[in-house]
Amino acid sequence: MLVPDPKAVRRLLTRYASLRIALAEQETPELARQLADVSYTLCVMTGTKDVRAAVAAADAFLEGSQKYAPQQPHRSGITAPGPGPVPGAVIPDRESLRQ
Repeated sequence: MLVPDPKAVRRLLTRYASLRIALAEQETPELARQLADVSYTLCVMTGTKDVRAAVAAADAFLEGSQKYAPQQPHRSGITAPGPGPVPGAVIPDRESLRQ
C-alpha cells in the first residue's frame, strides 16, 4: 500500500483552501481549472471519489487518525482464463450480431 507524503498532503490541502477562497472572491476559468486539478489530485492521493471525502481523509491522515484507510483493490477470487478457447463459451456469428 502506498502512503502519501504528509508534506505533499498538507501542501495540497493548503492549495485547495487558497483556491476555494480565491474562487469565492473572483471566479475565473483559470482558478476553476486549478481547483479541479487540486481536487482530483487529493482524491487520487487519498483513494476517494469525492473531494469532500478526500479533504476529510487527508485531515484524518495528517492527524494520524485510524479513519484514513485508502481503498484496497477488491479481490473477487475469480481468475481470468488462460489462452485458448473458454469452455462453454458461445461465440455469436455475424448474422446474429446484425439483428
